[in-house]
Amino acid sequence: MAGIAAVIVAAGRGTRMGGDMPKQFRPIGGQSMLRRALAMFTEHAEVSAVQAVVHSEDLALYNEQTVLLDLLPPVFGGSSRQASVRAGLEALAPRAPDFVLVHDAARPFASAALVSRAITATKKTGAAVPALPVSDTVKSVDAAGHVSKTLDRNTLRLIQTPQGFAFPPLLEAHRRAAAEGRADFTDDAALAEWAGLQVSVFPGEPGNIKITSADDFVRAQFMELSDVRTGTGIDVHAFGPGDNVMLGGIKIPHDRSLVGHSDADVALHALVDAIFGALAEGDIGAHFPPSDPQWRNAPSDRFLAFAIERLKARGGRIAHLDLTIVCEAPRIDAHRDAMRSRIATLASIDVNRVAVKATTSEKLGFTGRGEGIAAYATATVRLPWSES
Repeated sequence: MAGIAAVIVAAGRGTRMGGDMPKQFRPIGGQSMLRRALAMFTEHAEVSAVQAVVHSEDLALYNEQTVLLDLLPPVFGGSSRQASVRAGLEALAPRAPDFVLVHDAARPFASAALVSRAITATKKTGAAVPALPVSDTVKSVDAAGHVSKTLDRNTLRLIQTPQGFAFPPLLEAHRRAAAEGRADFTDDAALAEWAGLQVSVFPGEPGNIKITSADDFVRAQFMELSDVRTGTGIDVHAFGPGDNVMLGGIKIPHDRSLVGHSDADVALHALVDAIFGALAEGDIGAHFPPSDPQWRNAPSDRFLAFAIERLKARGGRIAHLDLTIVCEAPRIDAHRDAMRSRIATLASIDVNRVAVKATTSEKLGFTGRGEGIAAYATATVRLPWSES
């Protein structure tokens, strides 16, 4: 089979990342790094076959995360990246592709345009890698920590993946290195250079970062969730007979209660509408109509939980919730921290991302006359940029 194949290396253990699973299976913006990388290659019109290389202990995770992707059966990697790449190449050998792209699953932000550039450059030269110029000064340092030389950064490049090669010579180079006991090459370009192949470079992408450490992972999450949106919510409920009010998920003793179809938690209702506003998904009445008897006396934390799940389903997360309650009574100050804690728990965010404020309306309007309570909320959320 002629054409272009891709080997996606995902057999590492990712020990520098920590956590309870290898880094390539951890989600960024609702998708694991591995699935993002695999999907990008399977959807590329010029790539005819995608071969994943995984660790033998990760097969169940792999199967779970690659549902509906058009992939060749995975193969197991070796004790080094080099051995894993060779395993992928050997699996492709019966298909005899003309060219192969080798890519690290730990680079989940490579674009289709970068893959296209890799293919064009590889067809032209037979071996090509994406490169970025070095902007910082680079120095060589000896074992004692002393600078021994300042290098000319104009001749230096930072090398990324995917790296492209004519398939037969790369496979032969890997087989030769294995036969000679060479397992110290950090990328396929280095191995190709050792084998006597001339490697060219083409423009890489600054966003094509390699995720190695926990700090890299945090950076990646912010890169993915770069669509920052803000929604606002306003709600009002009148007082009626009763001996408590629900505010921010907290029951507060009072000489009256708020009247509503649900538990009339005006604070949570405003927050729910703010989140729906940021998602452009209507309002609380559209999702939980007062005409529906199933919501009679329902706790409003169910509404907030639903709004949060809608956000998560789109790969988003809460950045900040800001709530202002307007009333003459009850006094909010004594319950502020309990409200923040409850809202933070419902939203699965740190309490420092929840603000609760209270004010009066200086005896003006319905709140000033003690006829009810109003709440104003702002929700700041982060969504994957692809959503836009």
